[in-house]
Amino acid sequence: MTPPPLLPDDRWRAGHLGRLLGHALRRFDERVLHLMAHDPNVPLALSHLAARAQVGAAHIHITRHLGLQGSRLTELARLAGMSKQAMGDLVTQCDAWGLVRREADPLDARARRIVFTDTGLLWLEAFHRAVAQAETEFRAQVGDEVATVVALGLEAYGSEAAEPARRQLR
Repeated sequence: MTPPPLLPDDRWRAGHLGRLLGHALRRFDERVLHLMAHDPNVPLALSHLAARAQVGAAHIHITRHLGLQGSRLTELARLAGMSKQAMGDLVTQCDAWGLVRREADPLDARARRIVFTDTGLLWLEAFHRAVAQAETEFRAQVGDEVATVVALGLEAYGSEAAEPARRQLR
């Protein structure tokens, strides 16, 4: 009987760039949600949902991608890299929580737009503060020079995918 072949070295799987980016994004989003859960300007009901992990990174997609003038569901789904059905489920939850509402699209009577409510705008402001705090903490941990290089590198790397998204948010 011949011994099985030696398995190749697979240490690369734990340290490749995609995996590192994924870990960093999860850590960043978790920190942002934690800060939002403890923000005194976030409505108490939403703060409790965030603190009990009922609001997750998927819900952040709406906060991150919903235009200030509103967006169609298909736009939101595309920007977040999700199916229309999955985004519809998130919007339904956020609607029930009072973050967003669906309203008629002024450009197309058959279409609906998703827009922030007043509560949703408070949530967006808390998101802005939390992102700024998380970025400050990142800079403190890795240093200003490394943080700047990382930001420039990620901006350059993601610019092809991000440019259509930027145009949609304007």
